[in-house]
Amino acid sequence: MANKNIFKGFYNWTFLLIVIIGIIILNIISSYLNQRWDMTEDDRFSLAEGTELFLQNDKLITDRIIIKIYLAGNLPSELKLFKNALEDKLKEFKQIAGKKIEYQFINPSIGTEQEQKEIGDAIFDKGNGIIPMNVVYMKDGAQNQLLVWPGAEIDYKGYTVKRVQLLPGTASGNPFQLNDPQFNQMVQNSINNLEYMLISTIKRAITEKRPRIGFLQGHGELTFQQTQRARALISPNYSIKDVNLDGSISALEGVDGLIIARPRSEFSDKDLYLIDQFVLNGGRLMCFMDALSLNEDTLDAKGTVHTIRNNTRLDKMLFDYGLKLNDNLVIDVNCAPKPVPLAKVSLIPWFFHVLATPSSHPIARNLEPVSLKYVNEIQFVGNNPKNRLTPVLTSSTNASKTGMAPMVSLGLALNYGEHPQLVANPKDEANKLCLAGLSEGYYESHFKNRIVEEFAKNPDSKYKEKSIKEGKILLVGNGRFLQNDYDSMKNVVGDAFMYRPSKINNLRYDAKLAELGIPLYYGNQEFIQNMVDYMMGDNTVLDIRSRQIDIHEIDNEKVKAFAGYYKIINLIVPCLTVVILGFIIYYFRKRKFTNIK
Repeated sequence: MANKNIFKGFYNWTFLLIVIIGIIILNIISSYLNQRWDMTEDDRFSLAEGTELFLQNDKLITDRIIIKIYLAGNLPSELKLFKNALEDKLKEFKQIAGKKIEYQFINPSIGTEQEQKEIGDAIFDKGNGIIPMNVVYMKDGAQNQLLVWPGAEIDYKGYTVKRVQLLPGTASGNPFQLNDPQFNQMVQNSINNLEYMLISTIKRAITEKRPRIGFLQGHGELTFQQTQRARALISPNYSIKDVNLDGSISALEGVDGLIIARPRSEFSDKDLYLIDQFVLNGGRLMCFMDALSLNEDTLDAKGTVHTIRNNTRLDKMLFDYGLKLNDNLVIDVNCAPKPVPLAKVSLIPWFFHVLATPSSHPIARNLEPVSLKYVNEIQFVGNNPKNRLTPVLTSSTNASKTGMAPMVSLGLALNYGEHPQLVANPKDEANKLCLAGLSEGYYESHFKNRIVEEFAKNPDSKYKEKSIKEGKILLVGNGRFLQNDYDSMKNVVGDAFMYRPSKINNLRYDAKLAELGIPLYYGNQEFIQNMVDYMMGDNTVLDIRSRQIDIHEIDNEKVKAFAGYYKIINLIVPCLTVVILGFIIYYFRKRKFTNIK
């Protein structure tokens, strides 16, 4: 019996030792692995497909990327949460990229006061680097102040090439309060945007040659001042220049993408020829066009206004590529309101200010409604089997269109009552009208059989009858899409003026509605970024920017009705479970030792 007890004791201690060693080995292994399962419906904790493809691409990432994050040390819990989320994201990057990505967290608050100042000056880089964040928080009944540097530097090929601001910096004399709900919301928003901020910055850091995009000028297009915001959105990844054709054969050489924003005068045959050959050479053409023009001041003053056709001739060429711009206006119940001064009703639903419905296409997927004021319908034409035609933005199902060159009246909304129906069956998907269309494929020249043989065979003309590369053409039936309001300031030296966009971002809000406290949020800004990325063939951050994270609001009525029920469950069920398990263990132990006797 004694030998049996000794053997049993040896067995139990050996088993315990094996368990302890197994736990230690498991912890060591897990410290080198970063594996988790995303159980969310919208995959909010998973990397986008474009991110994974980018990190796996050895042709793009040819050297080691070193990321230095200046967010370490004794941080408050709110900032520790952000730091942990950032570290988790970088671990996921490293799992895919391997040794191509290295990262380190650096505490800039160590060392002497002079050393800390030198590190801070280097990080700040006279305002060109990372902006510090000054936070105030309570600890042990006393107010504490902390200066942190919530950003990162990216070294590539031995040089610091890019810096990224991961959290907003602090304005002078206005520190963040950690107990402020807005601060917590800001941190959470930054956590949600971590993947986009990091990948987009890494992409800019490793890009040696940026594709060139030209803004066409010379036909009444939007000026530099009117497109400053749009240019600022795409300039980090693309080289931007203004282009004047002037009939020069080489005007579009070296240009990869061409934006034509709201032309209002006629294109010459020479200019159309250059654009046509640009498309046949595989160029990317992005057109924002108004088939009609109207005077809004006259509309507001008189209540009605006539529309006038714009004859640019560019629409005739786009017709040959499968895109027809109709000289009508789309009206939609899904619209923005319009302020009407000196009227019985201060706001009316303005059917002409359409809030376009994004499609499932990567350019528009999961965007907020896109603002299109006085937009024209686009139709797909032709039967070219090598040409893919896709709607990118559409109206809602409760939408219609006017006749050709209509009169616009403020009284339109009053004709439809409180629950307007613009069509017989307002839920029929067939009612949707195309407002932005995409043509991709191979084309025949617009000038085929339209130019003399002598010119076509002249090598100096560089004429091509058919596409030699796949081209892409996007047509939006709204010319003012890219337009921003701007202010002018006179330079200190000389008589020249400086221009800057107005404070209200026209690509996100309507200025007049924002002044009235109705800041409808538009997806125009994201649409522009997605459009350029897609047209230029760069899908690296397209998936991230288009990701939809569903925020499910709490039903306050259900909370009130079932709060007591769930409180009881949360209190009683755990206690009851422990008691039941205790009785089960007691029963089996009693039975076991009773049998021994």
